[in-house]
Amino acid sequence: MRICFALAAMLFIVPVASAAQQKASDVLKPPKKNISSSPITDRFALRVTYFAPSVDTQFRLDPDGGILTGTLLSAENTLGLDDKATQARMEMIFRITENNRMRVDYFKLARTGNQLVTGPIIFGNNVFLANDRVQTALEWRSLAFTYTRSVYRSDRFEAGVGLGVSFVEARARGAVVARNIREERSAVAGFPMLALDGTWRISKRWAFTGRGQRVSAKVNDFQGMVADYHGDIQYRWRGNFAVGLGYSKLRTNVDVVSSSFSGLYHQDVAGPEVFLRASF
Repeated sequence: MRICFALAAMLFIVPVASAAQQKASDVLKPPKKNISSSPITDRFALRVTYFAPSVDTQFRLDPDGGILTGTLLSAENTLGLDDKATQARMEMIFRITENNRMRVDYFKLARTGNQLVTGPIIFGNNVFLANDRVQTALEWRSLAFTYTRSVYRSDRFEAGVGLGVSFVEARARGAVVARNIREERSAVAGFPMLALDGTWRISKRWAFTGRGQRVSAKVNDFQGMVADYHGDIQYRWRGNFAVGLGYSKLRTNVDVVSSSFSGLYHQDVAGPEVFLRASF
């Protein structure tokens, strides 16, 4: 976690230092008269998205002690959670200088289930029996900060590389009301990530943007992978407003084996999105 917070601090310090090295007149220059407004020239952008993904989740909660393992569960098939979601997402982009950008995005996925189970399930320190009606809740939250620097930039194309850090919180809860048993686990982690992004201004009003960021690590009793991929095409119907269609995929594979907390969480979230983007 100390490494993640240090990375987060670096993401804010590096752009500020870069801006300080430039002339005041060079920072946040307004677009040139002959250059069309586009994601390449926007200094700030706020995007509000309607996201309708399919969800596939497998997870396991091990009993305390690190000796036994819990039952590997499909949240959708075994526990009756929806395999479709309708979510709102929000993203902000700050162009600190012409070639330096900071992106902040937030995502939350919360689902509940209520279903009879067909066999014994080891769920943390409790055991759910066949024909138990199990009430389940899964929550997933992520907040990501990503700094990218343009390695190529023109009126029509921009490509950047950078670093990001994603703070993730996962929470799982299961209960059998008839037998008065309940189990809840939660975990918080931070992941440093490598990032790539690109923009193509197709015409005066049309643009395509794409990005991807990913980390994969194995440290002591922890191994995991977090990835976020996105692409969209947008139409600028007014100087400061654009509408668009996109597709996003978020993948999380985390496996922890320790005496204090042990479990597994694999989740794929992928689907289309519609968004409104305001910028200047």
